[in-house]
Amino acid sequence: MRMRSNNKASTNTVWHNATVTRDKREKLNRHKGAVVWFTGLSGSGKSTIAHSVEEKLHQKNCRTYVFDGDNVRHGLCSDLGFSIEDRTENIRRIAEMCNLFLDAGVIALTAFISPFKKDRAFVKKLLGDGYIEIHCDCSVETCEQRDVKGFYKKARAGKISDFTGISSPYEIPEAPDLVLNTDKMSLDDCVSATIRLLEKKGISR
Repeated sequence: MRMRSNNKASTNTVWHNATVTRDKREKLNRHKGAVVWFTGLSGSGKSTIAHSVEEKLHQKNCRTYVFDGDNVRHGLCSDLGFSIEDRTENIRRIAEMCNLFLDAGVIALTAFISPFKKDRAFVKKLLGDGYIEIHCDCSVETCEQRDVKGFYKKARAGKISDFTGISSPYEIPEAPDLVLNTDKMSLDDCVSATIRLLEKKGISR
């Protein structure tokens, strides 16, 4: 069972239970709703894999949407920085948005570093059995080699503060649903492993 978060700013609101339920939406969609949460260092392949998995699911007539870290920070979270507090708020907002997509019976795929265990634990508690955690495991060295934006170079030069893997920690998931060793596995292998996991969990066919 998924839960609704307790937002102290919303004490004068009442949750409205719709007559069209998640179960009814899933039956219409002909697949289960889920939130596939890709976590890992910048450059570990989260966005690339998420979008490639979405393409495969789209070909199977699944209703999908990818929440990309950079895209979300252009809109919903454009007012946030990268302090620990802002990172936590960034993940909280995304989790709440994904909760709505889960209720809609959609397969939402996210690509966020989400470096802190407590934040990922919050998302898991909120989304319940709809949460699927995938760790894109990749060495910092490989991520730096892939860094076409030059973020790692700037971080090592002190031009970017609180950069995960350099000046801010990444807390490795202890029990993810799937680990993708993206510095060793090909993109096709990563996508195939993710699709197999969704099929095994009965999310898609």
